[in-house]
Amino acid sequence: MTRLFPYLLLAPALLVVGAFFVLPLGFSVAGAFEGPGGPTFDNLGRAFGLYRTDLLFTLVIVAASTALIGIGAVAIGGYLTLGRNRTAVRILSAMYRWPLFIPFIVAAQAMRGFIGQNGLMNNTLVWIGLMPQEWAQSFLDWRGIVITFVWKQLPFATLLVAGAMAALDRAGIEAAQNMGAGRMRILLGIVLPQVARNVMVALVLSFVTMMSVLSVPLMISGQSPTMLTVAMAWRINSLGDYGTANALGLVACVASGIVAWAWLRQSAREAAR
Repeated sequence: MTRLFPYLLLAPALLVVGAFFVLPLGFSVAGAFEGPGGPTFDNLGRAFGLYRTDLLFTLVIVAASTALIGIGAVAIGGYLTLGRNRTAVRILSAMYRWPLFIPFIVAAQAMRGFIGQNGLMNNTLVWIGLMPQEWAQSFLDWRGIVITFVWKQLPFATLLVAGAMAALDRAGIEAAQNMGAGRMRILLGIVLPQVARNVMVALVLSFVTMMSVLSVPLMISGQSPTMLTVAMAWRINSLGDYGTANALGLVACVASGIVAWAWLRQSAREAAR
């Protein structure tokens, strides 16, 4: 009984993962190869034939957003760790977490009112005299998707990165400061290498999360190309084509799996060394 106790503790978590992730994933993968006459590759062929541009658009948008999230998380975490203005550090540490508790659909709706042509951002710039009214333009396109993704996911990544930086032994940082090293050199040469694994975890989780978001591209940009999640929703709601939608979902899962596999492989190499 003692040997079974750890497995009994894990059973509820495994049951939830199996029921709400593994089982639906299995049905989705099976549906991607399901046709009227039996197993077929027609769904995958249709998915790549019709939506290859959307696939490329999705990967570019998510990759660009992930890169900006990484840069922002390192910058904010670095200032929280190395910043000398205590007031600024306290204000930043209190403010950067706010978007963490906002759902994606609320973030998308808020951004529609902020970065639209007559949104709060343009009206504020015009009101304070930094921009004439005729220069106002809408960011409700691919740029708006990137801005929303970065604004929403940056607090999550920063929380992981800043926590790892705060847990570092400050002896090395203080020694570098005594030797005259600047904050940027300390951040890039001492702090960042020690939290690189945490940064990668935050970026992988952010990449996978953004690959699955429907509300942001649906509400921010109505242009073509669009992201795979919007294409999947359109195939189901407008055409009832679950086969092609499952194929698109499989492609998105494979893209996310490749990113996760690359990170796991790199982590295994570092552990082996």
